[in-house]
Amino acid sequence: MLRRNTVVLLLIAAIFAFSASAVFLPMFGRENLTLGLDLKGGIHLVYKADLSAIVPGAQAQAMDSAIAVIEKRVNALGVTEPAIQKQGQDRILVDLPGISEVEKAKNLIGQTALLEFGEQVTSDTEQAKWTDELGKWKSATGTVNGQAKELTSSYFRENTYVSTGDLRGVLLNFEWNDEGSKLSEQITGRLKDKPLGIFLGDQPLRGDDGRPIAPIVRDTITTRGVIEGLSLAEAETLSKLLNAGRLPVPLTTISEESVSPILGSDFVDRSIKAGIIGIIMVMVFMVIYYRLPGFLASLSLVFYGALVLALFKLIPVTLTLAGIGGFVLSVGMAVDANVLIFERMKEEFLTGRTLGAAIEAGFNRAWTAIRDSNITTFIVCFILYWLGSATTNAPVQGFAVTLFVGVAVSMFTALVVTKGLLRLFVGTSIGAKVSLFSIHPIRSGKSNV
Repeated sequence: MLRRNTVVLLLIAAIFAFSASAVFLPMFGRENLTLGLDLKGGIHLVYKADLSAIVPGAQAQAMDSAIAVIEKRVNALGVTEPAIQKQGQDRILVDLPGISEVEKAKNLIGQTALLEFGEQVTSDTEQAKWTDELGKWKSATGTVNGQAKELTSSYFRENTYVSTGDLRGVLLNFEWNDEGSKLSEQITGRLKDKPLGIFLGDQPLRGDDGRPIAPIVRDTITTRGVIEGLSLAEAETLSKLLNAGRLPVPLTTISEESVSPILGSDFVDRSIKAGIIGIIMVMVFMVIYYRLPGFLASLSLVFYGALVLALFKLIPVTLTLAGIGGFVLSVGMAVDANVLIFERMKEEFLTGRTLGAAIEAGFNRAWTAIRDSNITTFIVCFILYWLGSATTNAPVQGFAVTLFVGVAVSMFTALVVTKGLLRLFVGTSIGAKVSLFSIHPIRSGKSNV
């Protein structure tokens, strides 16, 4: 028993050291806890989708596809735990914590990101789709399976990349899929020594010098190609957009708001102070009422706090106002388990059992009550998380996650950490002083087991 308890205590010490290091040291590149938009500040955007061109009955699928593309584009921004939600039939809400450049975010998220290729109009009878400094342009088209199709970046594979370092400067490298290869082969084959215009929306794609990009076709392009003349920043942004996929519907920004983190920072500071005061008061109560076990439970509470914060940081869990509420609630539940155990131990002492027997019996008999109460809490957490995901309610999901993590860790600290610390005093002179284990007089005696 002693050897097993020593192993448990060493494991507890190792976990505590790791948790404290994860919280206070810049491990794994995460120097701070991840805060939500209401605490950290950032950008709040609302888009309206133009569904007029979508076939009736397919609007919901188009909105889901748009949200999936936005998620890919937001990931390219490096935003941690963004909130992307559908509102009503045609609106999408996007919350980007920690982002301050509104225009950059809007351009990356809302652009159609469809490059269209054009050839110059050669007669007055042809209708021009674009006009720029280089002349008039029409869509470059080819035929696939007897059907005329326009050449666009929708035929790009999602593996474009930017290369630099050669005499041609910055290059945006792309690869055609099978259908795009057939179109490109036809179009570039007939446009040798002629320009091939590239357009983004209703405007020409412009290079670093501000001039339209229209490379002269030197050879037939079948599988791969490059776009040159862009600045490095423009090429990288365009590459991210192309790899994220094309938005199935045009998006219009109808609301944008930069959320200041000042109020959130103030709330976090106050929450930390309130949490510290609350934990100290709980510790004082536990020590006064339960004496030595209360002191050991207080040490377990410190372990609990370090481990939970480390998990929040390393998973990572985005802390919102609701999430902090879930964490604070779990602190109280962590103490509840210790109270159940210590009350059971007192009952065992009253029957005349020794400390070792009282500890084992107290933990075993309290386990069923702790298990059942925590299982019901877990069920509620799952229901809250499911409801939050179904209604795209991030605060509800955050509350559910932090409460689940907190309660799970509280079970571990009560049943393993506190028990391991109590076992240290079995068979010692301190363990023989039953007055250290309660403010109420306990009749000492010997165990009959």
